[in-house]
Amino acid sequence: MIFASDNWAGATSAVMTALSNHTSGFATAYGVDPLSRSIEQQFNDLFEKEVAVFLVSTGTAANSLALATYAKPGGTVFCHEDAHINVDECHAPEFFTAGNKLIGIGGEHGKLTPDALRTAMDKVPDNNPMHGRPAAVSISQVTEFGTLYQLGEIQALADVAHSRNVPLHMDGARFANALVSLDVSPAEMTWKAGVDVLSFGGTKNGCWCAEAVVFFNPEDAEGFEYLRKRAAQVFSKARFISAQFEGYLKDDSWLATARHANAMCTRLADGMRDIEGVRLPIEPEANELFPVFTKEQAARLEAAGAKFYDIPADFTSEDEVFLRLVTCFATTPEMVDEFLTHLRG
Repeated sequence: MIFASDNWAGATSAVMTALSNHTSGFATAYGVDPLSRSIEQQFNDLFEKEVAVFLVSTGTAANSLALATYAKPGGTVFCHEDAHINVDECHAPEFFTAGNKLIGIGGEHGKLTPDALRTAMDKVPDNNPMHGRPAAVSISQVTEFGTLYQLGEIQALADVAHSRNVPLHMDGARFANALVSLDVSPAEMTWKAGVDVLSFGGTKNGCWCAEAVVFFNPEDAEGFEYLRKRAAQVFSKARFISAQFEGYLKDDSWLATARHANAMCTRLADGMRDIEGVRLPIEPEANELFPVFTKEQAARLEAAGAKFYDIPADFTSEDEVFLRLVTCFATTPEMVDEFLTHLRG
């Protein structure tokens, strides 16, 4: 009953088969092998336009280097106060942007609003070195609370960012989960809605360690190869990052795994709606669930071997806990049903 994180799962058979297929023989090093070139073309096809794509190993690297591309002396990056880049990346975005400041903005259930973003950006006026200057806006899709930005919401935030001549970055660690939930195309959820650069996540959805930075205006990527090399994200045997994406994207495997993860989250939420003592303050929209349990229920689940994280919250009583449960490609209906059985007691 592992619901702590989608990072706890292994890799899918499709990804591991692709890795195995490319283990033997020789291939040109440092990302100029035929497989890596073919993956670059697959990203062009996926997003319905020519993009500049660079493969890296972690989401932190993807986010930090994407933002570093647009960094400025005295630069400011605007994001949600609970964004992964602001809370969970050990200040790597600040480090790789040479000290650009992250300003976290409040917003219900992990989402920024255009008005809140505009108000925050107004406090960093143009042509005033005392206050710095805007460098980028970053949003998470899926957000840190399992919610989704609708396409119109993404476009509205992009409009605010672009009104100050800065790019909109999307942290897509759970990009596939958002995509299948909204039932839209990769192009529709990114550049057609105003996104300039994407951290395309694969690891949480079945890869071993494969992420990508995707620039929808290829000219923006000038010099990125130097940023990536300086960050130790250029792999000599780069074909093994590319092989993961080959297996991940083949036959839409990545969409199938995301649909399964989302379906398991829905099954989990639906199963606990009628259980006394359980509350769902945030409706799940992808593969993350944030319920409130009684402390007795949480302790009973932990004693039965369930794994999950509790989150500090100011809206729970002293007898309650606020939890995060995450489903993934490896979550089974049996695992969900066993969890619900113990929850019911």
